[in-house]
Parts: sequence; structure tokens; C-alpha cells
Amino acid sequence: MAKQAVNTKTKIGNGSIAVNILIYAFITLVSLTCVLPYVHVIAKSLSSEAYVIAKQVVLWPKGLTGEAYRRIFSDNSFIVSFGVTVTMTVLFTLLGMIITICAAYPLSRKTLRGRKVLNLLFIFTMYFQGGMIPDYILMNRLGLLEKMASLVLPLAFSAYNLVIMKNSLESSIPDSLVESALIDGANHYTILGKIVLPLSKPILATLTLFYAVGRWNTYSDAMFYIKQNTAMRPLQLKLYYLIVAATESIQGSINDVAMSTVMDPEILKAACIVFATVPIILVYPFVQKYFVQGTMIGAVKG
Repeated sequence: MAKQAVNTKTKIGNGSIAVNILIYAFITLVSLTCVLPYVHVIAKSLSSEAYVIAKQVVLWPKGLTGEAYRRIFSDNSFIVSFGVTVTMTVLFTLLGMIITICAAYPLSRKTLRGRKVLNLLFIFTMYFQGGMIPDYILMNRLGLLEKMASLVLPLAFSAYNLVIMKNSLESSIPDSLVESALIDGANHYTILGKIVLPLSKPILATLTLFYAVGRWNTYSDAMFYIKQNTAMRPLQLKLYYLIVAATESIQGSINDVAMSTVMDPEILKAACIVFATVPIILVYPFVQKYFVQGTMIGAVKG
């Protein structure tokens, strides 16, 4: 009997090891599909023109050179666009988080009158939106075209993020805690600032990352709202115009066309992609420990 038990445990142990190997292999494969394209872009941005034109660059740079990055940093318009993008992202994230918190906290309280109706109205905007043309007409009539406000205000509220935040507060902040604070004389502003927000760091970090990454990568609205004021063009829009000019030989719109004719467009595009994505990637390690926990809390209602 003892020998059979040992054999059974050995078989179970071997089976679990095999499963773990398969899991790690699958995770590694998925991770490589995400990382390798970016490694290829980095290698291309650091390679000399001859190797890139000959398509000999895969995952390691050949003819190592930083000429593409020197061109980018020597062009003041890229630095200006980078500053515009950083400012826009910070303002957008702050405004989006303030709106989301101020809406999610009262909606998470069961004592709020008309709570179900308000929830329905917010969720309604997830499925039905006005569209780009009405938004453009609104921005035009408000006199916000060619201004930073047109890149911050229209998309500042996200009903999806509101639902995540509301579900997180409902599951992590018990009603008894809020009621005890009210009995002790605290108002809702005090409860929100000193109790709710300190206990909601995971979901706050998660939604902050959602807002920041979403705004950093979006450029379609800037194509409509920023036409004449080239100094207000965000980095992603400038990169878009560079790619269009390089691949379709479309002249005008930006001052980078002459630069793209001097150096191979593929190298410039790769360097611009790295230049545009590295800053937002560097933010992730600071919120990593909160990210998974915040997503799970917000997605599952307790």
C-alpha cells in the first residue's frame, strides 16, 4: 500500500511538472509575440541605412548608429510635440480621474436617490454616442479648435472606467465603514479623501494607467481639431504625418518631409515609434503592483 501511494504521488508530481512546463512555455510564447516586434523596431532604429534597405535587420542592429535619434532630437518640432503630448496626457488623466471618482463614489452608495436611473444614463453612453461630426461642430461653436482643451475635454469621461470604479468601491468599501464615519461627524468629502481613496489605491492606479495610455496613443481626434496650429500637434499625430509623407510621398502638413528624404523612412519611423512609446512604458513599473489587483477588484462585484 505504501509503495502504491508513493507511485501515485510520483505520477501526480510528474503530471504537475509537465503541466507547469506547458504553462510556462505558453506564457513565454505569448510574451515573445508581444516583445519581439518592439525589439525588431528598436534594432531597425539603431541600424545603418544599407542594412535596413537590404532587409537584413531582424532582432539585432547591424551597422550600429544613432543617427536617427540625433535627427529627431535636433528637430525642435519633435521636442515641442513631445511636450504637448505630456501636458495633454497629464491634464487629461487628472480631469478623467476627478470626474470618475466624483461620479463613482455617490453611485456606489445605496442610499443615493435615483441611483439606478443615473447608472442607466451613464451606461447608455457606452453604447450610443454622438459621433465625430457632432463633436467637431460642438468644439467649433465653443471656440476650442486649435486649442489644448479640444484634446482634453471631449474624451475626459469614460463610462467603462466609471463602472469599474463603482464596482470596486462597492466591493472594497463596506457600508458600515461609511456609516461609522458619518456617525463620528465626518462628511462625505472627508470620507472620500481620508477613507475611500486611501483604500482604493489599486483601482486608482489601474484607471490612471488606462486614461494615460489611452490618451497618449490616440491621435484621430487631433487630426480633426488641430489643423492650422502645428505647434499644438501631439507626438502621435506628428508621427502619423511622418509615416504618411514617407510611405505615400505626400508633401506638406509637416516640416519633417525634408528630413525623411535624407534618411531612409523605415529608420525614421522606427526611431519615432521608440521615441513615442518608451515614456509611457516607463510608467508601468510604478503601478505594476496595483495593476492586476485593481483590474480584478473592478471587474468582479463582491
